[in-house]
Amino acid sequence: MALGGGNWFSQNKILPGAYINFISKATANAALGDRGIVAMALKMDWGIDGEIFEVTAGDFVKNSLKLFGYDYSAPEMKGLRDLFKYAKKAYFYKLNSTTGTTSHATGTFGTAKHSGTCGNSIKIGVSVNADDSNKFDVVTYYNNVEVNRQTVATAAGLVDDDWVNYNKSATLATTTATALTGGAVATITSAMHQAFLDKIESYAVNAIGVVNNELTGGDGISNLNALYATWCKRMRDELGIKLQVVAFNHAADYEGVVNVKNSVSDTGWSAASLVYWVTGLVAATAINASAMNLPYNGEFTVGVEYTQTQLEGFITSGMFALHNVNGTIRVLMDINSLVTTTADKGDIFKKNQTIRVIDEIATSIATIFNTKYLGRIPNDADGRIALWADIIAHHRELERVRAIQNFEDSAVTVEAGTEKGAVVVNDAIDVVGAMEKLYMTCVVA
Repeated sequence: MALGGGNWFSQNKILPGAYINFISKATANAALGDRGIVAMALKMDWGIDGEIFEVTAGDFVKNSLKLFGYDYSAPEMKGLRDLFKYAKKAYFYKLNSTTGTTSHATGTFGTAKHSGTCGNSIKIGVSVNADDSNKFDVVTYYNNVEVNRQTVATAAGLVDDDWVNYNKSATLATTTATALTGGAVATITSAMHQAFLDKIESYAVNAIGVVNNELTGGDGISNLNALYATWCKRMRDELGIKLQVVAFNHAADYEGVVNVKNSVSDTGWSAASLVYWVTGLVAATAINASAMNLPYNGEFTVGVEYTQTQLEGFITSGMFALHNVNGTIRVLMDINSLVTTTADKGDIFKKNQTIRVIDEIATSIATIFNTKYLGRIPNDADGRIALWADIIAHHRELERVRAIQNFEDSAVTVEAGTEKGAVVVNDAIDVVGAMEKLYMTCVVA
């Protein structure tokens, strides 16, 4: 069952669920959720078609070849190596999944398991078995390296593997290893990205990165960034699904979107490729930490030659920028694209550390309510006290890990709403920020 979530303005919601607002303070089960989960939709030469597939950091190192068609150390994997510098787990979607001119490589004895150009690197050879002349050895090669060998009497006995769906009706005969042909990759469209966004809604992630410089005309990259930003706003504000989108050169003016400033100059790579590293970093940075001043440990050549005036402009314009500090490339400020502030959403919402804390609260409290209280606990004084105690325990854990400070139990109240089944929670937190500026006066005698 879909549960309600998102912001509330009046107590008029129809779906059961948790509706939570975060506003700035006016001025003049207590476990915390894991972080480090990302999602990306990419143009791929190999990979699962039409489905979201999960890859852990360990999977990527061990199984990159069969997952993406390239060895972990291959130049084509540079972006994903940057992503997994910090990401613990990723959900990927192959944009060009059997769409348009995308096709599977095929041959006499089988068809590539996945679509794309990597299928053209598969070869299948057949020879008479040395021990039994009534059987055949069917050997599959990828990039001229043997990846599978089967001994069968007829093709009907072949078992599909990580590389080929075999033609069970083929007639086996001695054949020199012959390449499959016809594998191709389609041109990417915004509709393919929309298909990914529709699918990823049901997955819990911390950050989604968008890297693409191929779209032109009505499918242009600026429109693509706007598609992701609009989707993110709907997820956060209407559905209560807390995540951030990382995009290149997109001034969304929204706390849910991180606007990456720096471009990369690596041949064959999108100028937006720093998004890989930033997406992993944004997803994995702990709720009690800031990514500010963190050194870039990725593989791209990042443009960082800026003046102090330009750097100041990046901060005031809501840009996530890297800069040169005595020869080391570092994160300037851990901020999102929010620029316009209001009485309910002040400057503190520009900091990604704040967003991480409030997203943790929203996600964890909603989970507590939806799994323990919704439809199960009476909405009486005892029931509301129990909910209050769980919220207090959660916030105390936040305080223990130094994500919030100066917390008082009295800051949380749980009251009956206007409807029989409604409860209203008022909460106040003080987010701990990382040290950013040192103002020092030294008196010398």
